[in-house]
Amino acid sequence: MKAVIFHGESRWSVENVPIPQPGPGEALLRVIQTGVCGTDEHLLHGGFIAKFPLIPGHEMVAEVVEVGQGVTTPAVGTQVAVDNTVFCGDCDPCREGTPLFCKNFTSLGCNAPGGFSEYVVLRASKLYPLEGLDPDIAVFTEPTACAMHGVDVLALTPASDVLIFGAGPTGLILAQLVRIAGAARVTVAAPTQSKLDLALRHRANHVVQVDRADAAASTRQLREIAPNGFDAVIEATGSTHVLEEAIGLTKTGGTVLVYGLADERAVAGIRPYEIFSRELTLKGSFAQANCIGRALFALQSGRIDTSGLITQKVDLDDFAQALSNLHLSEQIKTVVVPPKADA
Repeated sequence: MKAVIFHGESRWSVENVPIPQPGPGEALLRVIQTGVCGTDEHLLHGGFIAKFPLIPGHEMVAEVVEVGQGVTTPAVGTQVAVDNTVFCGDCDPCREGTPLFCKNFTSLGCNAPGGFSEYVVLRASKLYPLEGLDPDIAVFTEPTACAMHGVDVLALTPASDVLIFGAGPTGLILAQLVRIAGAARVTVAAPTQSKLDLALRHRANHVVQVDRADAAASTRQLREIAPNGFDAVIEATGSTHVLEEAIGLTKTGGTVLVYGLADERAVAGIRPYEIFSRELTLKGSFAQANCIGRALFALQSGRIDTSGLITQKVDLDDFAQALSNLHLSEQIKTVVVPPKADA
């Protein structure tokens, strides 16, 4: 089969590799399409939890083509969303009910073979039938699950006033999820007007275009919206400068959620006295655990609108374009569609 391979030291290639075989309790999937995420670029450069050589791709929609011993469901031919996280169940975090911090945490596409390939194998218990949902919508199941975990961590109170920095796929999904979770007003701030227009279509109350050359101007606009600050500010860009700005825009007694993935070595300038004196709460959100089912239901029910989020589809041989799109402001979500082949 054909697959993208990350080799380490920022090197990658498209290669022919053997089709994996399902063992007991596993299923062989033909990948229908896989979303490209900024995390994939971090992985390429050795960040996050990368383990090389690696077949990346963690936002998968696929079709079951073969099952291993003991698997009765889902049946061959079923289209599924994939939960790419695997927890050992035996380490202290797993036994304490916090599997996201599993000491043996496995994430397909991050430290195990993922979906930028024609086929992938994983536990059948990690598969969620689409039940007729369009794969173009279902491909957002994993990012919706991650955003849902972030909203769980944020733990909004009813009628909260929320600011989200970032209008990429996750920022746009977060803007919808926080409304479901109790936000009375949602403001999205980002540099690209077309993405902000999409945020308004998806029922954000306010949008503010961030001018990177004049950040003070957008800060003034945000202060006009919430003179006393926002109850919750979500940093969904991975920028330390944005995180620093988020602190000042948070209402006294409010919460900042660090959702965006920054470089592991990045350092933000935060004044501890401000956190102390204004009793601010800082929270982080890392991946997701056991949120795929709820995320898929949110997409199936139509409560999360993904219209307009896919801006380009490419095949495996055009993976360079997919990486390049991560840096193009008008691009939102690129999806990799492998060629359909017989197993």
